[in-house]
Amino acid sequence: MASSKGKFGEPVILDVAGHEIRLSSPELVYFSERGETKLDLANYYISVGDGIVNALRERPTMLHRFPDGVDGAKVHQKRVPRGAPPWLETVRLHFPRYGLHADELCPTDLAHVVWAVQMSTVEFHPWNSRRADTEKPDEWRIDLDPMPDAPFDRVRRVAHVAHEVLDELGATGWPKTSGGNGLHVYVRITPDHGFKEVRRAALAFAREVERRSPEDVTTTWWRKDRHPAAVFVDYNQNARDHTIASAYSVRGNPIGTVSTPIRWDEVDDVEPQDFTIATVPARFAELGDLHADIDKAVFDITPLLEWAERDEREGADTPPEPEDDDTKP
Repeated sequence: MASSKGKFGEPVILDVAGHEIRLSSPELVYFSERGETKLDLANYYISVGDGIVNALRERPTMLHRFPDGVDGAKVHQKRVPRGAPPWLETVRLHFPRYGLHADELCPTDLAHVVWAVQMSTVEFHPWNSRRADTEKPDEWRIDLDPMPDAPFDRVRRVAHVAHEVLDELGATGWPKTSGGNGLHVYVRITPDHGFKEVRRAALAFAREVERRSPEDVTTTWWRKDRHPAAVFVDYNQNARDHTIASAYSVRGNPIGTVSTPIRWDEVDDVEPQDFTIATVPARFAELGDLHADIDKAVFDITPLLEWAERDEREGADTPPEPEDDDTKP
């Protein structure tokens, strides 16, 4: 039997951010549609280096690994394995549900990203808090998640309503494709509140979007009760240990779609499937990181918490708190 070394090519050494990273099996095909390899994936992340590091910096990051390529099994990994290089930075998280802790990857430069690719990582799923205080989010995430029968035009319409509400609040939203069928909008917030309060604020915002676009939007908690053609404004992505793919993260599908920052004026024309590891590097070279200034536009969620209090006084149901992510550390 041929060794994996021979079958998938000789290891290559990549010099990244002052560290040498040995990439094994560089010719292993990860994306079956066009045949991009593990080395192609590493080179993709190097090409968008400033963007992916900006998205992950100082954040606990769960890794979605595909040891045999994206057509094979996926591994959710929270804990950095033994034998990691001594320069690799981590942050300790506690999971009361299991009575356990995990030292998660905490990227500070591009070498951390490429090391994760060596470990067969395709997707990067960071927390919306940073290691200075992992229990106080500094990022509010608006996830426009279409139900199975919702056309993307409906997602576009909802995005415009969300933008309108953000503008009225004085909040700057930074949109991106999800890498799937939806859109995400991130808002940088002051890290003054815990996860429950940020989720509560996100729910109040989602309800306001639903009021303005009741034919398109749902905030219904139970999936089985949602209209199959509605767009769910998923406030639960702000709960503790609930993560979504970062800006510039590749997604684990055969065409290698990328969760790609876009401008608001692109919403009406964007086709999410057009953003892949084959196309995003040229876009990044031309436009740079469209989220580069996100830290300069910080919003205080107090008005949203006032909306939440109003809704609760008026009898709005309080959905149950989601538990920590089901992935055991």
